[in-house]
Amino acid sequence: MKSNTFVTKMMTTMMSVLTLVLITNPAHAEDSMTWDKTFKLSEKVTHEKVSYPNRYGIAVSADMYLPKDIDASKKYPALVVGTPYGGVKEQGAGIYAQNMAERGFVAIAFDESFNGESGGQPRHISSPEIFSEDFSAGVDFLGTRPFVDRNRIGAIGICGSSGFALKAAQVDHRIKAIATASMYDMSRVIRNGWQDSMTAEERSQMFDALGEQRWKDFENGSPMLPEGFPTEAVNAIPEGLDPIMSEFWEYYAMPRGHHPRSHGPFTATSNLAFANFPLLNYIDTVSPRPILFIMGEKAHSRYFTEDAYKMAKEPKELLIVPGARHIDLYDRVDMIPFDKLENFFNKALK
Repeated sequence: MKSNTFVTKMMTTMMSVLTLVLITNPAHAEDSMTWDKTFKLSEKVTHEKVSYPNRYGIAVSADMYLPKDIDASKKYPALVVGTPYGGVKEQGAGIYAQNMAERGFVAIAFDESFNGESGGQPRHISSPEIFSEDFSAGVDFLGTRPFVDRNRIGAIGICGSSGFALKAAQVDHRIKAIATASMYDMSRVIRNGWQDSMTAEERSQMFDALGEQRWKDFENGSPMLPEGFPTEAVNAIPEGLDPIMSEFWEYYAMPRGHHPRSHGPFTATSNLAFANFPLLNYIDTVSPRPILFIMGEKAHSRYFTEDAYKMAKEPKELLIVPGARHIDLYDRVDMIPFDKLENFFNKALK
């Protein structure tokens, strides 16, 4: 997810004009020459690229991580891991999937439709319904693997994908437990602005501008895509960025987390769908399946997690990571509470 200023900047621009396998590509063992992640491959896991269709027929590209000592004659618990909003599976989602595979889970980190290595045209579309569907498509794939117990599948959402994981779980009872980290409720922030500061008049102006943008997109034959992060990593944060945008720049634009397929923003008119599609309106119906909410003590996004926790019913748990900022729960393995995640899913998926 991008920052307050990044969201505001995109909105201002918009206002002024504003995916082993089931029908899949063959999986293959990872070769060191093709390793393209922002983190090192663990010696405790094996990695395979996989692809599978979602309900719309879009090929979802994913990285599957398996415990290196996996016994294919047995069945294991599994996890579907979503990326931060605008991120790709080679970044934080892969870190979570690999670490959970080290702990005995079959885990996939996937690229949302229209993004990364997944299919779908035009590129960089964002859809709350399809992104939620992509979680269920991951369950389809995992539940048909002979070494996965289809009754023991959970989901992890990071940043914006937290909302998509919860949205999927509201209707997909095959998702038995959900953990979120550094949540962003994208439908809320797009419709209501940062910290719900958007006025009704500003919202109306945004819709007017996006309506006009649809005509322009139609006439141009392609949707308007705002400028994204640099295609190559840079070594400094530009002057003048506010603290939130500086934090995202540190991750997405600099060597720490930069990946060439992680563009950043989405097509301008994608925001119309989010404004019309609340993600957490039925979060209470996830119960009695458990939810673990994880947020950083110093995360600028705390209010999304705190409010979602209040709306959810038991069983639920809120874990605050001391000293952690929003992006620290993307990749800081010394801060991400993997012991807690392991215990949570072992208990929930027993």
